[in-house]
Amino acid sequence: MKSNYSAQNIQVLKGLEAVRKRPGMYIGTTGIDGLHHLVFEVVDNSVDEAMQGFCNEILVVLEGNDVVRVEDNGRGIPVDIHPTEQVSALELVMTRLHAGGKFDKNSYKVSGGLHGVGVSVVNALSEWCEAFVFMDGKIFTQKYKIGIPEGPTEEIGLSALPPWTAGPHRIEGGPQGAAGPQGVTGGPSGPKERGTVVRFKADPAIFETTTYNFDALSNRLRELAFLNKGLKITILDERLSIPKSHEFKFDGGVKSFVEYLNENKTVLYNEPIFIEGSRDGIEVECAIQYNDGFNEIMFSFVNDINTREGGTHLVGFKSALTRTLNEFLKKSKQAKKLEESLSGDDVREGLTAVLSVKVPNPQFEGQTKGKLGNSEVKGIVESLVNEQLELFLDQHPEIINNILEKSVLAARARIAARQARDATRRKNAMDSAGLPGKLADCSEKDPVKCELFIVEGDSAGGSAKMGRNRQYQAILSLFGKMLNVEKTRIEKVVTNEKLQPIIASIGAGCGNEFNIAKIRYHKIIIMADADVDGSHIRTLLLTFFYRYMTELIERGHVYLAMPPLYKISYEKKTFYAYDDDEKDRLLLEAGRDPEKIAIQRYKGLGEMNPDQLWDTTMDPRQRNIIQVHLDDAVEAERIFSTLMGELVAPRRAFIEENALLVSNLDV
Repeated sequence: MKSNYSAQNIQVLKGLEAVRKRPGMYIGTTGIDGLHHLVFEVVDNSVDEAMQGFCNEILVVLEGNDVVRVEDNGRGIPVDIHPTEQVSALELVMTRLHAGGKFDKNSYKVSGGLHGVGVSVVNALSEWCEAFVFMDGKIFTQKYKIGIPEGPTEEIGLSALPPWTAGPHRIEGGPQGAAGPQGVTGGPSGPKERGTVVRFKADPAIFETTTYNFDALSNRLRELAFLNKGLKITILDERLSIPKSHEFKFDGGVKSFVEYLNENKTVLYNEPIFIEGSRDGIEVECAIQYNDGFNEIMFSFVNDINTREGGTHLVGFKSALTRTLNEFLKKSKQAKKLEESLSGDDVREGLTAVLSVKVPNPQFEGQTKGKLGNSEVKGIVESLVNEQLELFLDQHPEIINNILEKSVLAARARIAARQARDATRRKNAMDSAGLPGKLADCSEKDPVKCELFIVEGDSAGGSAKMGRNRQYQAILSLFGKMLNVEKTRIEKVVTNEKLQPIIASIGAGCGNEFNIAKIRYHKIIIMADADVDGSHIRTLLLTFFYRYMTELIERGHVYLAMPPLYKISYEKKTFYAYDDDEKDRLLLEAGRDPEKIAIQRYKGLGEMNPDQLWDTTMDPRQRNIIQVHLDDAVEAERIFSTLMGELVAPRRAFIEENALLVSNLDV
């Protein structure tokens, strides 16, 4: 390292250089999530047009060769020359950070993209990008390489349009808006009246992968369609020999969203309670519906941005809900069954709610916009929800009676769970170790270096204990039938003899008391047999982690071990196959006398000796493990409810639709 440090060591990054130098600052990651973020940045601009009433249709196309095209029928990005910058507005929007119409409240009353970095970041991180603007019967375009214009914005004729414009999936012009006439469909006489198309190819030199996940993109586009009632969003995958597409359009808005989330649940009343209103320029929409389950499903949005970490709007909603139900409880017969007030957790048991607010000047925490900070929003949401919910429940006594009955039962269960936890703590205080007897702990004390294998069965647990690296690998053996937490309350969870050892071993509590800072292992690996029973055990454990230790999954601490299905031996050589295809490939490559090849099909982990279990499943240098991600909370909620909930019909339908995925298992 040089000892001299002077002005020549100071770098000045111009234009979009900073984005390419530090892409994580703008899109979070250069992995698959960051890749998808590019698509969402472009789509968000189109949605902003829809929120102003100028766009009613968006098309997202996954073309071959990792190219993405996003079309809308909004007003079109302006193309006239900027008075001070002396380049087209299109070039400014596409190539300059902090340039855009979102700063001007005459153009956009509310918007998700407030920092002016969205589409310019997409351009900077693309190998190439091109924009087409349809406006007043004219077509304008500009092309870019790694964010740098290849020439000025130019007007082109019909003959210069690329081949994709002639496809059957072109969208029509937008709705009547304050700034222009009704858009019209393009045809032989000319292009569509207005709209924007952004087409780009993510730079493989920047991203770990440039292959898009159709389902992950579809999930976010469906969410946006829910939040903007009447907006039609289509995603088309042209990478397949037979293209597939999804079309999303929900006239019910957030009410439809709640109905979708409760689709596989038994609800306490048929139609969601809908609340809407506006004060001081802040618009609030909320839909509420209770089901007979024990879990809270709550999604909050600000200007269509999913505020996963909540914020002032969510605090206001929760306060209003708790206060309103406690006021009704005082006047109810249910009050005799409870000596204390309902807590927030009590009134949210079995609740499915979607809260969407539109804020002219939102204050988010960082570019990821995970939490709203505007203090004034709390009071506005709280008062609107309190007033309208109280009015609705006054007029529907049967609904409030059902909700209160459920909330009081939840409160009594909470009190019982608290007593059970206190008893467990007293017991652990008398036990110097405080750890379950089934746990064979490791000697390392740094959680970052430690792994916990949760192993099905005492036999497999014995092999794992003998084969492990005792320094950093701990083994917890499970036995007997695991509790399905989807069908029970928290008090049954904390007192369950199968789950108590897991809670104690991880060391961070569970439910609302879970504290990620206290986990004793940064890798928690579920190691179950490679059969249907093993899959069931994995699903039960994942359900428990998702419902009561959600942050474990969100932070990437949960893994699935992948033990082999077959051991193949020939002349003193041993090979392992993890599925039937790999077994067939190994046999084909061997090209040996079949009679001299020994094939063992493992029925369970207990059949492996300690050395085999270490070599195939536990050795970090050669094992296969799958990290569990929570990419889409909406779909995760639906899948857990479908697979582990009370209703049989949705589960049967899911199994029948996905039967081919498990066709290689012995059932």
